[in-house]
Amino acid sequence: MVVPPDAAAFAVLGPLEEAIAGRQKELHAAKAALSAFTEIYTETRRKEEPPLTLLTGGELINRSLAAAVAACRTELLTAQPGGGRPPHALGEALERDLRLLGRGVRQQTIYQHTVRSHQATMSYIEQITDAGAEVRTLSEVFERMIICDRRVAFIPVSEERSVAALQVRHPALVRLLAQFFDNAWARSIPVHADSPSMRSSPTVTSDVQRAILLAVVSGETDDSIARRLGMSRRSVAEHIRKVSQRLGSSSRAQLGYLLATSGLLDPDGPAQTET
Repeated sequence: MVVPPDAAAFAVLGPLEEAIAGRQKELHAAKAALSAFTEIYTETRRKEEPPLTLLTGGELINRSLAAAVAACRTELLTAQPGGGRPPHALGEALERDLRLLGRGVRQQTIYQHTVRSHQATMSYIEQITDAGAEVRTLSEVFERMIICDRRVAFIPVSEERSVAALQVRHPALVRLLAQFFDNAWARSIPVHADSPSMRSSPTVTSDVQRAILLAVVSGETDDSIARRLGMSRRSVAEHIRKVSQRLGSSSRAQLGYLLATSGLLDPDGPAQTET
């Protein structure tokens, strides 16, 4: 008896298709079970991770930072003191940041006002803000800080940032660091890299000058002020020289006294000098 091809195909392939469908159901069930186990494992591992980890050496610090930043899913917060950054560091940061922004990660960065006169840093800022990042500046940034998804943070252990860093995972400490960042962000001034007026606005100039003069009153040296504000020692000395001429000061001690009594540092009387 001759059997039509369609009937023969149904007779032969039907059981195979049923078997495949059954195996697919088993596969989906196994995936669902493994997914549940994966979530449990991830949560358990997260709880097992130490709240504080000391990272020593530039290689380990950079590797840990790169892994945490690459794992960012929603938000990256960074505070970058020290003024303008070297071109090689900006190049590495640009590549990383554009990838993050392309994934929809929100990025907020705080620099010091002095980056507004640093061409390489401003070029980098223009590119990342075009891609959706937000950048603001303050006269003084408290310390370098990187916070990923408000779950893990990195802070330096000493002034020599490449020597050692602390990786923070304790929820309370990360929340505290994020609050420091949020408070600084609220006080900072937005940077619009395509707007020349924002590079040296009166507010920015006044903030920098007041920070320098307050440091003079406190007895800081030019070198100390320059390091803290992320600017050159020559720029600090020039600011101080102009104020000294304006007040008729003949010594550093006299300048500190005159600044403290002249009203230049009062909130209602911004300390501004001609540039």
